[in-house]
Amino acid sequence: MSNALLWTPLLLIGSNVLMTFAWYGHLKQPSWPLWLAILVSWGIAFLEYCLAVPANRIGYGTFTGQQLKVMQEVITLFVFAGFSVAVLGEPLRWNYFAAMLCLVAAVGFIFLKVE
Repeated sequence: MSNALLWTPLLLIGSNVLMTFAWYGHLKQPSWPLWLAILVSWGIAFLEYCLAVPANRIGYGTFTGQQLKVMQEVITLFVFAGFSVAVLGEPLRWNYFAAMLCLVAAVGFIFLKVE
């Protein structure tokens, strides 16, 4: 297995976990002033970029840019689904699973070998 096949998805998963906390983690801290939520989020987002940029650089060539983007979007959906349940306490509903299935289908289409 090539390094890109292993490291690209692992780094994208890590970056998505960090970005989910950067974008939505502050929602559990409503007493924070907005400026503090922004600074904390930017700090986390910096760390996220430290994973996302290498993921895309390592993966590009093995994957196309379009494949990298669709892979990232699907990873984001699964990471956020877990986050919304575990951290925000929101239930997953049937229509969320239907939307996820559509995005998983997008992965299938983007990875089809079409000449």
